[in-house]
Amino acid sequence: MNAWLLIPMTAHDLPLSREAILDAAEQVLRRFGPDKTSVVDIAKVLKVSHGTLYRHFASKASIREAVTERWLHQSITIPLSAIMDEDGGSAVERLRLWMETLIRLKRTFSIEDAEMFSMYAAVTLIEVEMISAHVNRLIAQMGQLIEWGMQAGDIKSGDSAQMARAVFLATSRFHHPAHAQEWLQDSSTADFDAVWQLVLTGLLSRE
Repeated sequence: MNAWLLIPMTAHDLPLSREAILDAAEQVLRRFGPDKTSVVDIAKVLKVSHGTLYRHFASKASIREAVTERWLHQSITIPLSAIMDEDGGSAVERLRLWMETLIRLKRTFSIEDAEMFSMYAAVTLIEVEMISAHVNRLIAQMGQLIEWGMQAGDIKSGDSAQMARAVFLATSRFHHPAHAQEWLQDSSTADFDAVWQLVLTGLLSRE
């Protein structure tokens, strides 16, 4: 029998939406940080019993994963998707803009949204499947840009999906949370420029 079935409902235990729970969880996580936040803390904000939350999420870890997944989508995936919809500029230029935007967003959040970034970094090590899905969505965006470059004759022919994955991995030092401390180094921008020039050498069409 599930544990939540043994927890009596309170007068405040009204139907909750998933978004309402995630909103409250994100609020509490920002206030206390991922390590000190408990399911009880989240329940207090919503004015329900913690048992009510267990009817929607199996554990604190599952809430944390859902909050992180939503944050990544809203803060990273959507802004990068906007670049896909922009007109003007070559595919190579847009690919560079896409990568620079990813790096800028990660660096900004590591400083200005430290609690959520810390949780994201921790979840990266634990929730491999969810993080992999997020990364695959980003790589798919890059693959589309590379495909457009191939059609325009700017990027050499090949498997755009494999090429996108290779570019993403080659630049991981500049956007993977495990390297966040390295982003503060004065040489970081110059290092990225050097790596990007090598990436372009492999991508550009020689025709």
